[in-house]
Amino acid sequence: MSMVSLIVGHKGTGKTKMMIDRANDRAKASNGRVVFVNKNHRLMYDLIHEIRVVCMEDYEEITNSDEYVGFLYGIISGDHDIEAIFIDSILKHANVHKDDIPEFLARLKVISSQHNIDFVVSLSADLEELSGDVTDFDVLIPDGCGC
Repeated sequence: MSMVSLIVGHKGTGKTKMMIDRANDRAKASNGRVVFVNKNHRLMYDLIHEIRVVCMEDYEEITNSDEYVGFLYGIISGDHDIEAIFIDSILKHANVHKDDIPEFLARLKVISSQHNIDFVVSLSADLEELSGDVTDFDVLIPDGCGC
């Protein structure tokens, strides 16, 4: 059963390090592909070479969560071996705002179940700041977070 996991906490709490470690571990253990979506090229050398890195600054035309979901479908349709997609700091991509998160996560949940892909999404926010119900998602909090 595929799932959507959230890594939450404010800037400097260790979310990105947790994402990198999980992505690298997943890629080492995976028979399929792992994709890491990041705002820029900064993390490219922290990820093992088996991971496909997608830098959103290369796709500035994606300006809202609808287009972002369409972009994810494009990634998935181009590679049917994807097992996991890691999305680092979603609030820094494509003008996605905290108010968009519940619907965005619900859509990821559908994609996850349809295509048997796990999603791990990091958010620079405390759990209490998120509108909507996140109880359907696996919520992870980095050790450095005082949340």
